[in-house]
Amino acid sequence: MTEPIDSAHSSGSPIAPTPEPPYYAVIFTSTRSDGDRGYGQMASRMVQLAREQPGFLGVESARGSDGLGITVSYWQSEEAIARWKAHVDHAQAQALGKRTWYTEYHVRVAKVERAYGHSPGV
Repeated sequence: MTEPIDSAHSSGSPIAPTPEPPYYAVIFTSTRSDGDRGYGQMASRMVQLAREQPGFLGVESARGSDGLGITVSYWQSEEAIARWKAHVDHAQAQALGKRTWYTEYHVRVAKVERAYGHSPGV
């Protein structure tokens, strides 16, 4: 069972629409500590703030009942990723996450060179 973070898109699908490659994916994998302690509200705020950033393309996120979460955000460039990482509100959320919400996390950045899939009605 997964618990999605507010990552709904205008299409209503939890899968982010992305342009033709190349673009970048930031993969954030984490395990949560016990209790919410404001996490849900902050996660929703960060998704909303990310959507306002130049170069942001979309986000997909899920968390299992075991506490393992995977969030993938998509960006036009490495520069856009660097700006997001340095954004003051995001930096504060990162620090709070380290202190309060995550027992472990890893961030991986990848260049998407190929993408394919299937959507109903397409």
